Amino acid sequence: MYYRHISSERKWTDLRLREVWRYRDLIVLFTKRTFALSYKQTILGPLWLFLNPFLTSVVYTVVFGQIAGIRTDGLPQLLFYLGSTAIWTYFSSCVLGNSYTFHSNADIFGKVYFPRLTVPISQVASNLIRFAIQISMVLAVLVYYVVRREVQPHFAAWPLILLVLLQLGAMGMGVGLIISSLTVKYRDLSILVSFGVRLWMYATPVIYPLSQLPAGWIRTVVLLNPVTAPIELFRFALLGRGIFVWSSYLLSWVFTLCVLVFGMMVFTRVEKNFMDMV
Repeated sequence: MYYRHISSERKWTDLRLREVWRYRDLIVLFTKRTFALSYKQTILGPLWLFLNPFLTSVVYTVVFGQIAGIRTDGLPQLLFYLGSTAIWTYFSSCVLGNSYTFHSNADIFGKVYFPRLTVPISQVASNLIRFAIQISMVLAVLVYYVVRREVQPHFAAWPLILLVLLQLGAMGMGVGLIISSLTVKYRDLSILVSFGVRLWMYATPVIYPLSQLPAGWIRTVVLLNPVTAPIELFRFALLGRGIFVWSSYLLSWVFTLCVLVFGMMVFTRVEKNFMDMV
């Protein structure tokens, strides 16, 4: 007779990605659930996907564009901030959404087994849907300025936008998984997550273009920021303006791959003892 030994012991490198792939239908289900719950019991519902970035961009235009006088590389200020808000919201949502994976799904994690990585993957997929909806508004405004010949996008580079979305989604997921794993034991860290992401935004060319930073240590620090290169590449492809630095971009990808792999390893390590710590 054949006996199989079942154990909770797993190596750090045992991510069981094949098992995650077999549960891809569950990823789709979680994606629909996450997207639907975001606007359930709200008055305007999915309209917030348009109102939120639009109102934020209007405020940025008035405060940073008109009052502070920050130039936007010759791009219309509203279009510049709409594009920047859309791509940054996508990244920050991937970080924040995955930062609470364990605590937000404690009930279901304790009742039934399934590959836990399906939850953070579905979180990224849900944010990708939101981005697709928001970018439609950006494209509508872009068409207006293209007709007026105020903007000349690099249409041939538009496929690179998909690469940017893949990278920022992977980076946000990796960072979020690390934070989620840490907050299981150190819950006070969750208080700093939103504040830290907000500071990260100011260290990234979101409300200002990289070209506005003078040569020196400040510009060097911003170039070392792993989110800088993808956002500049996104702006370069979509709006036709942006600074692309190969060294910064390669460094950004190295950081992305490292933080994604390490985040999944830590997440896998913590998940088996999670219910004992909550």
